[in-house]
Amino acid sequence: MHASEPRDPRRSRGSVAPGPRRWWAAAGLTVAAAVVAAALLRVLTGPVYLIPSGSMEPTLLPGDRVHVDTSAAGGAGLARGDVVVVDGSGSLAPYRPRSELTAALEDVAASWGLGGREDVFVKRVLALPGDTLACCADDGRLLLDGRPLDEPWLGRAVTAAAPASAGRWEFAVPEGRMVLLGDNRAASRDSRDLLGAPGGGLVPVDSVLGSVDAVVWPLDRRGPVPAGAADTAGEAHAGR
Repeated sequence: MHASEPRDPRRSRGSVAPGPRRWWAAAGLTVAAAVVAAALLRVLTGPVYLIPSGSMEPTLLPGDRVHVDTSAAGGAGLARGDVVVVDGSGSLAPYRPRSELTAALEDVAASWGLGGREDVFVKRVLALPGDTLACCADDGRLLLDGRPLDEPWLGRAVTAAAPASAGRWEFAVPEGRMVLLGDNRAASRDSRDLLGAPGGGLVPVDSVLGSVDAVVWPLDRRGPVPAGAADTAGEAHAGR
């Protein structure tokens, strides 16, 4: 009978837990796969932004990657009802100093759909220069220039008991400014939150980075994002 080979106490009959090197390798592969996927999306579709929150539900969901039409940058061709990506620095977001390197890295990550910037927002244009937007009519709808506004993008019935927005407020929009609201009014930081702040919640039109025209990822959500003209009493209103 042969003597059995001494068993190495460092070996186990069961599964071996991954060591630090294996964990870092797996994490690195995950990050690399995300970067490659983001790069492919950008090559195939152009600039892609990540939706980080539920403020635009039900139109856009957290985790959606959306294609951005940069021809609308600076507010070119802007119309009521458009869903836009805006630089909220100094309006929706307090100014925060960023080094050139930090700014460059954040901008690349945001435009590739890898992450979001704290001062970049996706909202819907509800009022443009010369408009008056107020809450609310007796039936719960917003009032655009004194007329009730139909908002199919809310995805719910608007009534006096469940109005389009909480509270009582009014914006008179001056030249070069606009009013932005999220479709999920109960969970959106937008123009309404800044009524008492400098600028009164009115966001500069030239802060628009582009308009959202499609969801490109995930695949089961892929499809166009209609602008949805803001209608009052059945009339479509174009941007001024």
